[in-house]
Order: sequence, then structure tokens, then C-alpha cells
Amino acid sequence: MSQASEPLSFLQFKRSQPKPTYGSVSTGTVRSRVYLSMVVFALIFCVIGGRLAQLAQMEEQPTKEFMSAQDAVAASRPDLVDRNSEILATDIKTASVYAEPRKILDVEEVLEGIGSVFPDLNNDAMRKRLSSRAGFIWLKREITPAQHQAIHRLGLPGIGFLWEKQRFYPGGPIASHIVGSVNIDNQGIAGIEKYVDDAWLADLQKLGFASDRSMEPVKLAVDLRVQHVVRDELLKGIERYRAIAGVGIVLDVNTGEVVAMASLPDYDPNNRGEALEADRMNRATGGTFEMGSVFKGFTTANALASGKVTMYDSFDATRPIRAGGRTISDFHGKKRILSVPEIFIYSSNIGTAKMMLTTGIEEQKRFFADIGFTSRTVTELPENAAPQVPKRWGELAAITMSFGHGISVTPMQTAVAAAALVNGGRYIPPTFLPRDEATANSLARQVIPPKVSQALRYLYRLNVITGSGKRADVPGYLVGGKTGTAEKVENRRYNPNKRRNSFLSAFPMDDPRYVVLVVLDEPKPEKEGMAATAGLNTAPMVANIIRRAAPMLGVMPRAITEGTQTIEIAY
Repeated sequence: MSQASEPLSFLQFKRSQPKPTYGSVSTGTVRSRVYLSMVVFALIFCVIGGRLAQLAQMEEQPTKEFMSAQDAVAASRPDLVDRNSEILATDIKTASVYAEPRKILDVEEVLEGIGSVFPDLNNDAMRKRLSSRAGFIWLKREITPAQHQAIHRLGLPGIGFLWEKQRFYPGGPIASHIVGSVNIDNQGIAGIEKYVDDAWLADLQKLGFASDRSMEPVKLAVDLRVQHVVRDELLKGIERYRAIAGVGIVLDVNTGEVVAMASLPDYDPNNRGEALEADRMNRATGGTFEMGSVFKGFTTANALASGKVTMYDSFDATRPIRAGGRTISDFHGKKRILSVPEIFIYSSNIGTAKMMLTTGIEEQKRFFADIGFTSRTVTELPENAAPQVPKRWGELAAITMSFGHGISVTPMQTAVAAAALVNGGRYIPPTFLPRDEATANSLARQVIPPKVSQALRYLYRLNVITGSGKRADVPGYLVGGKTGTAEKVENRRYNPNKRRNSFLSAFPMDDPRYVVLVVLDEPKPEKEGMAATAGLNTAPMVANIIRRAAPMLGVMPRAITEGTQTIEIAY
């Protein structure tokens, strides 16, 4: 066989083939041109895509203001509920209307349309805003369903709606100073609403974990039923005695829980504008006042706790006393020597001052600090006023403070201090959140001996039986308490025609469960010829609150025989 006819191996065939050519252009050159064409086309597509994105951002995508508005309206808040899980505050959905001026075709048509529903928007300022090139502007927040339908039917280009969360308070003003309120962006600005934001909700919202998310309700210590009773009796009392304001507090003496707290005039948190009116401030924790003769209970407790005064001591109240160029006298003086119980039930300024002087000014300073009268009381509410004490704590200041003048504290401070006088001598910080007795005991501090607390319970009960607090008595409940009447200061002088009355009480006095405090600002006589003392107005108001609220709190009336009207004391 000839060599030409011999078969070639694959490798031999591959090596023998000549490299293909296309005219005078090599394969590498062709590949380079292909790659270049691909790069050119990619650049062209990038330019086109970028331009489209730019146009979309200008004409279709929401502006930063629009996005921030969406974030604001999406933020959820937890429900606030009372101790029985009754809703105090919750979120509901409501529409808000906005405009995108860049998309508006006819400004006058839009202005006329929205003006037919919201006449206050049909003005030159709104015409200027709608004629701008802004991407987003609010027109109206939180509109009604009828207004939403009316705007929707107009079909105006550039007008849209966002569904946002609106805070709703089913009880209206019933617990407004406890619950507080929110601003138009659903952010807490007062009361427990602000506390929740400051404690954890604001941080949760910043992290984006509070949008359209259900959260566990925040339970409060307040009992909505008792809250209604307190507010109702305050309203009746203000009307009956023509007072300008009032405060009512119910406090658990063993846990420090605020079961009810009302300050009138109050406001409806569903109408935010009301909260800005000056006379609707929270007087219970945010206002300081001279509390008058209710302070005699604290002075007596300090005197007995010091060991320098006993229940069997007596003091001469025959004549007024002079101090710092001032004369201290009694309103209805007995003009004789009085025992410690008599000083209390007859509310003797002279006897109380002499007890304080026997105890000592430094001891008064220490005791007032122990029971919270010299520092701001901290609660979950942001509205906590600092007390006003004299700059110079001399003899005259100490004497007047012993019977509740010259020192201004909040009603809440007064109620919390009173709880310590009757609960065995333990000062327990107040709270608007649920707290059990074990936790309260861990926070408590002893400020007076238990035997002194027992003596104070005896005096409070004795005052209701035979003293100025007779109208506070409620059969079956062993109510005890002390009246207080303080002249108001005007132009740096006491005005004898304007008073602030109070009644500080607790029940049942053999085993106290609750403190009840009522304060009336400038009450008038109920009838012509009558006086306007605390025993005639705030005392019966307290009785009405206890009569109505005690069964709700699980304290039932008991049969009380004549011999057990007062409690036993071991002093």
C-alpha cells in the first residue's frame, strides 16, 4: 500500500490543518471587535436605564418627605388598659389627605375642590403651595370618613390619601391626666403615653419594629370604675360649692398603686387643643399648694416618733404665741391647755407649733425629707412638680410649716406621705403601674415606728367621730381623716376670702387599705349664711367616694358596735 493511502491519526490531521483566515483579519481581531460592541451596548443600556431611573425618581417615586410621612403614620402604639383590662387608649385607622404638586394639572380646580370640603384651605397660601414643584405636602391630617369620601369623589389628579394610626381614648376625659395624650404623629407628649415612649417604644420605632405590629397592652394600676367615681364626685363638688378646680386621689397604702387620680378641669385627649389650656393642668402631680391643717398629722407623727412627746402630754394653748414678729393663733381656739388628741381634733395651731418646738427644727427637717416633702416625687408621669420649701428654715418657717403654711407640695406627695402614717410607718413610692405587695415591701423604708402609726390611726378615727371630720364618716368603714383649710397667697399676702380646702383620709382605720384625698380650690358656701370650711365640703365628698368605691375595691362594710367605733392603741 502506498504512503498516500495510509490513514492519518487525529493528532496528525489536526496539526496538518492550516489556520483559517478571513481575508486579512485575524481571529483575535474579530473577538476584540465583538467585546467592544458588547461594552458599547452595555454602556448605552446603562445610560438609558439611568435616565429612566432619574425620571422615575422625579415623577413617580415618593419624596423623602413622603417616605417620612409614611413612616410616621405607620407607627403603632400599644393599648393602655386599666387593672381590669378595660381599654383606656387604643389605635384606630383614619385617613389623611395629601397633595403632590408636580402631578397637579389645574391648581384652581384642585383648590376649588378641596375648598368645598375644607373651606379653610381655599386661600392664597395654599394656592402658592399647590403651584410649587414640591413632591409632597400634607393637606389635612386625620379627616373624617365623610370628608374622605367627599374628596375621593372629586377625583382630583395629584391628591391622595394615607391611612394612618390615630390614638383613640374611649373614656374621653375620665382618666386624661393619667393616660396623657399624643401628638398628630402618634408620639406620646404627656402622661403614661409619654412614659411608654421614653421607656421603650421610641427605641422600638427607630429600629422599625413598631410598624403595623400588634403589641402587648400596657396595664395600669388605675381602676376605671373608681376613677369614674372620683371624677364624678369632683364634678358634683365643684358645681355644688362653686369651686374653680379640684383634685381627687385614691392610693393603695400597701403597694403605693394609684387606683384613681382626677384633676379638674381636665381635658378630652381626643381633642388635643384642650390640653394646652392653662387651667387644665394636672394639679395632682404637677401643681404645688399649701395644704393647711392636714400637715398637723405629719407634725404629730414626727413628735411622737421622736420620743419627746407622748399621747398623754398636754400643751398650753391659752394664748397666741409670737415668733419672728408674727402672731400665731387658733381659728376657733379653746383657750386652755390641750392634750395631744385634743390638739389634733380641735386643729390647734398653737398646740401643734409647741409640739414641733419640743421636737426640734432639725428633727422636722429630717422627717419632712424622709416622707418626701423636700424633693420631687418621681412617678411614671412626666408631670411631677418639685415642692417649694423656705430658703431659710428658721423658727418662724418651722412653726408655720408645722400646720401646713409656708411649704407647698403636690397633692400626690401628701397622699403618699399619709399612707406611711397609717400603713405601719412604711414610706412606699407611688406608681401608676401594677405592683404586688412583695415588690412594694422591697421598696419601702420605715419612717415612723409601727406603734406611732397605730396612734395616728386612732387620732384620724377620733377626728371623724368627734372632730371636724364628722361628715366624712361612712357606716361600716371606720373612716379616719383630717381637714385642711389654707388661705391662698395673692400679691405675697394671704387672702382670707380665698381658700383651698382639703380632706385627707384613710379606711378602714383598724386595717387601712386606701388613702383618699380631696382638694377644692376656692370653694364657696353651699348656702347663704354657711361657712366654706373643709369639714363642710371636702369631708362629705370623701364620704361619697368611699361609699361608692369601697365595694368595687373589695372592701365591704361591716357591722360596727358602739364600743368599737375607735381603734385600740398600744402606746
